[in-house]
Amino acid sequence: MAKNLKLKAARAELDYSQEDLAKLVGVSRQTINMIERGDYNPTLNLCLSICHVLGKTLDEIFWKDITELEEQ
Repeated sequence: MAKNLKLKAARAELDYSQEDLAKLVGVSRQTINMIERGDYNPTLNLCLSICHVLGKTLDEIFWKDITELEEQ
């Protein structure tokens, strides 16, 4: 899996730490870290929770366009 830089950027945009986001969505900081590193594939419900907290859509945070797929 590729790193999720979109998640990291959206989190930083709101000045949230990984711990802040984790508390808001009800998971551990390690889970957010693993998602950002690309080491964990979150459930759809977790993706939706993250997007809701960050004020973003699924497409904005979790969709990979063709250039991102080619880089993998």
